[in-house]
Amino acid sequence: MKYSLKDLNSFGVESYASNLFYINSIEDFSAIDPDIRKKDVIILGGGTNMLFKSSFIERPVFKIQIKGIEKYKENENEVYVSVGAGVNWDHFVLWCLDNNFGGVENLISIPGNVGSAPIQNIGAYGKEVKDTIVSCEGIFIKNLKKKTFTNSECNFNYRTSVFKDKLKNLFAITKVNFVLSKSNHQIFSEYESVKSLLKNRKITNPSIIDIANIIKEIRDFKLPNYKVIGNAGSFFKNPIINKEKFEKLKLNFKLIPNYYIDESNVKIPAAWLIEACGYKKIIYNNVSVHSNQSLVIVNLGNAKGVDIYTFSQNIKQSVLKKFDILLEEEVNIL
Repeated sequence: MKYSLKDLNSFGVESYASNLFYINSIEDFSAIDPDIRKKDVIILGGGTNMLFKSSFIERPVFKIQIKGIEKYKENENEVYVSVGAGVNWDHFVLWCLDNNFGGVENLISIPGNVGSAPIQNIGAYGKEVKDTIVSCEGIFIKNLKKKTFTNSECNFNYRTSVFKDKLKNLFAITKVNFVLSKSNHQIFSEYESVKSLLKNRKITNPSIIDIANIIKEIRDFKLPNYKVIGNAGSFFKNPIINKEKFEKLKLNFKLIPNYYIDESNVKIPAAWLIEACGYKKIIYNNVSVHSNQSLVIVNLGNAKGVDIYTFSQNIKQSVLKKFDILLEEEVNIL
């Protein structure tokens, strides 16, 4: 028997799994045959950061669907919230805004589920999810040992964590615990696009709802809705290079945009590199980059996973040849 994964991935590519298990509670893992659990499994959240390159997946797929949002501690200034890994991320952000809890407003409209947020250490407009995470609870799939990882144990870094690295598909996050502000919210609005819209609307003292609304508007314009046009958001990470390499690049590419991370390292927008290689004009087997954001690869209709993968690798090779920069995928490829 085989199970379709087409509706479980935001690219909307057809792929089949030999085994598919829906996990609605942490106890569901113990009901699965140990011989299956001991295989090389795939843990699937919202499927919004995944590309199935193969049309058939022989590995068992565990679809995490654990729900629930619960306050478990609070004081005058902060509230601690426990959230099931299967809760839709944007649903959680909107819940926070409805309750005037601050900390995740810059991360509005990011597709996916709560359990995937720490894996990728999702971030947008100057904020990362690691800034609000207290701990991640879960289970080692092979031996069913439960563990809670503190923030520091998660080894968060730019778009990665221990769950994407050493523990990838070995440990399933079932619950994420957050700390959020109840008052005196720390507003971050330093991105030019955000500052510009705030200025245009004469908002001088923005609330967390103001910030969320502005960022949602920007994202809705720049990024396609995967329910309308298949995509997985940013396909590549923005590369970080050392200052010396950047200065050499600038000699040949005077308009190359950049953001200094620190005194020694510079972040380059991957979208600019991709556009500079001419990919806004290229369509390959119903695959292209999005017209408003070249960092997003889109399925124009009935593209195969292998077509999307091939297109992405063509981009990597073009950028490497032109700029001597090797792009790294943000999307998980199977």
